[in-house]
Amino acid sequence: MKALVLSAFGSTDNFAVDNIPDPVLKQGQVLVRIAAASLNPIDNKIREGLPIGPALPAVLGCDFSGTIVEVGDNVTGYSIGDEVFGLAGGVKGHGGTLAELIAADARLIARKPRNLSMRQAAALPLVSITAWEAIARANLKASEQVLIHGAAGGVGHIAVQLAHDLGAVVTATVGKDSDEAIVRGFGAEQVVFYRQEKPADYVSRITQGRGFPVVIDTVGGENLANSFQAAAISGRISTTASRATLDLTPVHSKGLTFGVVFTLIPMLYDIGADTHGDILRQVATMVESGLVKPLIDERRFGLADAPAGYDLLQSGSAKGKIVIDVA
Repeated sequence: MKALVLSAFGSTDNFAVDNIPDPVLKQGQVLVRIAAASLNPIDNKIREGLPIGPALPAVLGCDFSGTIVEVGDNVTGYSIGDEVFGLAGGVKGHGGTLAELIAADARLIARKPRNLSMRQAAALPLVSITAWEAIARANLKASEQVLIHGAAGGVGHIAVQLAHDLGAVVTATVGKDSDEAIVRGFGAEQVVFYRQEKPADYVSRITQGRGFPVVIDTVGGENLANSFQAAAISGRISTTASRATLDLTPVHSKGLTFGVVFTLIPMLYDIGADTHGDILRQVATMVESGLVKPLIDERRFGLADAPAGYDLLQSGSAKGKIVIDVA
């Protein structure tokens, strides 16, 4: 099969399209002919050498959509010809999705939403699971105020929709004027331009100084200090990016609950795979009901020019998820 192969960690110049052996099915797997794959920030971190990636030479990529062409032993509920999507590759022990075929753990996939194209479906798995788990970890409830940082980003735009569908009152932080219409269209009631307004100011304006009971921080790092400041007493914070050195004094003084979501744990440690499949099935139902939709950058890439897609992702200038057309 054809695949985009990474020969050395570092530059996207280390990618090249090559012919490699087809994957061999193991028990509990299905063989999927991939139609499309999407890129996520974690893919660039793995490309740069984050030590959770497959051994070199490696095929990267976590998300995909495609059609089942073979069903392995001990797999039930799937048949040849089923259109599926999932988060099932690109880390240690798992083949990547920037290839024509993948042997995917059947627990990590679900049937593709019927009303989406393969490109649209490929954009959903990682960001949907991450947003879902962040909201669940924070125990967000209907009618609660929730602050979502990075609301126009991959995880953020899904988190806005899930929180809105839950009945929460969503405040979204964005960086560009053009992002306001996007996040309002997904259900945000209040919008904060984080370069123009400090946490103390928007906490006063929107919550009358009480702070937000729930904060979903998809930016993380140094921005977590803003989340601590914006949270209410006894507030709950979920983040998807906690690689930082931080002063946790505000967490203590406010009695905050602080949780981290790392979506790749089921693949890395074989824990909770069934949960991810269940989340994808619920997301597919919501998509088919018109409650959730992906935001996709309009630029198109195939396997040969996928490195340019990685560069676009790194630049931070994409408008939505970057999708690679594999077939």
